Formats: sequence, C-alpha cells, structure tokens
Amino acid sequence: MTKKEIVRTISEEIGLTQLQTKDIVQKTFDAIIEALVKERRIELRNFGVFEVKQRAARKARNPRTGDKVFVPEKFVVTFKPGKEMEASVRELERQEAAKIARARDAARSAPRQPVTQH
Repeated sequence: MTKKEIVRTISEEIGLTQLQTKDIVQKTFDAIIEALVKERRIELRNFGVFEVKQRAARKARNPRTGDKVFVPEKFVVTFKPGKEMEASVRELERQEAAKIARARDAARSAPRQPVTQH
C-alpha cells in the first residue's frame, strides 16, 4: 500500500478532500520523524514503538567479491509492533495455515482420475 492509497482510504472514510487528508498524513509522518530525531523513540499506543539505535562498526564481506570490508557505525530505526498489531498478524498466519490445510484436505479427498495410455 502506498501513501496515496492510505490518503484515499482515509479521505473516503472521514469525508475530507484527498488534499486535506494528504496534508494531515504528511504532517503525521513529519512529526514521527521529528520525534525520532529529537527523542530517538516514539511510542504509539496500540500500534508500536519506533526507536533509533546505534549500530556498532563491524567487519563484513562484499557478497560479490568475498572481500572483507569495514562498515562504519550508523544509526538505524527499529520498529517493535504493539500487541494489537502482533495479534492481527498472528491471525493472518492462522488464516493462511487453515487455507493451506483445507486445500491439502480437498486434494486428498478428491477422486483420482485413472491414467489412460494413448
């Protein structure tokens, strides 16, 4: 899903124009980025936690050449989903597993066609 699709969906739900909704969505994203830069952490209840962490310098390998390379330390953004998001994803996993099991059961119980030779 893109930002444009998010804007369209929210706009239709709350009755604002897409331009007004785009401004609100963009300002929300800007506020999240600003909070991460200033505070290095932002917690959105029932959604999750974004956090800026410092990754240490390390030695790595170039996957093409196999040569050793030095990777300097850097800041990265991490995300830990909240309980509601985690539960929704787990439900998606459960639904997919059930769909696969149904397909497997249907394949097992389907009558087999005799193989004919030409």
